[in-house]
Amino acid sequence: MTSTPSSRLHLTCVSTHDTVSVELRGALDRHCGDLLLDGVDRVLAESVGLRRLRLDCTDLATVDTTGLSALLMIRRRTDAAGVRLHLDHRSAQLDRMLQVTGPLGHLDAPEAGGHFGSAAGQRPSTASEESIPARSSRPEPTS
Repeated sequence: MTSTPSSRLHLTCVSTHDTVSVELRGALDRHCGDLLLDGVDRVLAESVGLRRLRLDCTDLATVDTTGLSALLMIRRRTDAAGVRLHLDHRSAQLDRMLQVTGPLGHLDAPEAGGHFGSAAGQRPSTASEESIPARSSRPEPTS
């Protein structure tokens, strides 16, 4: 018997001229961590002049250790691309996990005068929005 994810991860991309916000909905876990990595890789490859990548965690249900690993990998990739990473609208559960395991300051350092998890990544009226099709090397779970 195989276990299936309780809430599949859905990604929606909202972009402006130098910032992309990726809205995360569902679970960031062992079933879906690579979907987020694939989506972020696509954003980094296709977004010319990108300065900020904002991960909007408003509708992120859960994060396990594989999801945390995916977030750390995203930080490495954004650093390599010269893009600043922000984790916006984090839940208390996600903040606690990041504080207990230690990477909170590494994943989301505030800008001068800024605050962790600020709402600065809200959608501007000139934003374009698209769903990010992400591929996984794992087969789709069957019911």
